[in-house]
Amino acid sequence: MLSPARTSQADIGIVGFGAFGRLVARHLAPYARLRVYDPRLSEEDRRQHAALVGSLEDAARCSIVILAVPVSSLEEAVEAVSPHLQAGALVVDVGSVKTVPVQVMQAKLPPHVHILGTHPLFGPQSAARGLRGLKIVLCPVRGGQGRRVAAFLRRVLGLEVIVTTPDAHDRDAAIVQGLTHLIAQVLVSMEPFPAQMTTRSFEAIMQGVDMVRHDAPEVLQAIAVLNPYTASVRRQFSDHAARFTRTAPGDPPGEALRSR
Repeated sequence: MLSPARTSQADIGIVGFGAFGRLVARHLAPYARLRVYDPRLSEEDRRQHAALVGSLEDAARCSIVILAVPVSSLEEAVEAVSPHLQAGALVVDVGSVKTVPVQVMQAKLPPHVHILGTHPLFGPQSAARGLRGLKIVLCPVRGGQGRRVAAFLRRVLGLEVIVTTPDAHDRDAAIVQGLTHLIAQVLVSMEPFPAQMTTRSFEAIMQGVDMVRHDAPEVLQAIAVLNPYTASVRRQFSDHAARFTRTAPGDPPGEALRSR
């Protein structure tokens, strides 16, 4: 989340040091001075990461501030950092939806800071082998730092950068993530499945399920509830599934009519 031209001088504050905050810190540490803040850190975590952990003010006064918190906690985080932000600082969120976070940041952040909405299309599990080739969405909101950030993400971290609007992001994410999590929830509720007699296609489906089955409840809430388009996509999927079930070949005679 920084410009290649400033890597030797950049300082980045990370507010929220859960699984994703730690992933961000691990990959940005070679390029910047980091300060992290999370009031929920255990004493063991504080000792282990003593070189990075600071106060809220320490993190918020950095030239780049990444809000690595759930979307449901974003407004609280924005209000907490706002009094400490420096003029010209860049504030970045990493939420799975974009319309709501962008509205919050525009309304609550002071006018002297830049704002960039982002959605890394990966998590700790999918990034276990590195970031190169993975995708990240950028939604420029305020200020002109989006291009420099995009250049760093592409050239240095090897990410594929997608620049779009918050509304367009949420429309696509409602399908890409909303359906993935819906299907995963349904399949998990049907377990156990056969362990040996499987096909490659079934194994591929279950690999996809395994990538999201352990997502935090806050992630599921953002995808399923806070994205304004997900409910409509889920209804469409359910309607198509019901229509297919009614007309599926192999139904006993009259079964399709009785199910209407």
